[in-house]
Amino acid sequence: MELIQKEPSLDAYLAASEAIDHTHPLVRDTSAALWADTGDAYSYARAAFEYVRDAIPHSADSGDPRVTWRASDVLAARTGICYAKSFALAALLRHRGIPTALCYQLLGEDDGSDQVVHGLVAVRLPGDDTWRRQDPRGNKPGVDARFSLGPERLAFPVRPHLGEIDYPDLHATVPPPVLAALQQAEDRSALWRTLPTSLP
Repeated sequence: MELIQKEPSLDAYLAASEAIDHTHPLVRDTSAALWADTGDAYSYARAAFEYVRDAIPHSADSGDPRVTWRASDVLAARTGICYAKSFALAALLRHRGIPTALCYQLLGEDDGSDQVVHGLVAVRLPGDDTWRRQDPRGNKPGVDARFSLGPERLAFPVRPHLGEIDYPDLHATVPPPVLAALQQAEDRSALWRTLPTSLP
């Protein structure tokens, strides 16, 4: 699919924000540890992806009721839903100067019901002028997302016949409906009732 860069400059996809707080000491320290074991942008991006995918369980899979939304809190608590995990990966990548966008899909149940917005990222590595989507949601039976600069290995390929959508926009900042849902939820069960069902 063709991804649409919403900002005119790549600098927007390197910026820190309230949710993608890549100047936080924990983000910097985690980045430094991952970088020490890699040393180049490609290897680092893959290591950061696998760290967020594997070392931070998706809270629905683990049963954790906590809602995290700042990247530093996701790394500290080691829990989060797809949105939060995408913020953590974006922070780790942006800290190393790798432009990273937030991307979204509309997904539902096998019968097309209960559609909600799902979050992932897209990265643009040095020497590559193409945005590459990656999904750090976390694997489980039936889900096998992998870091790939070739064919996408996402957690959930969309099923258009069920009304599922790959939103094409590359967001430099968190869309307001996503951030509001996370910030206002008392716990994950409350969040599940207020997840965005579309994006503008």
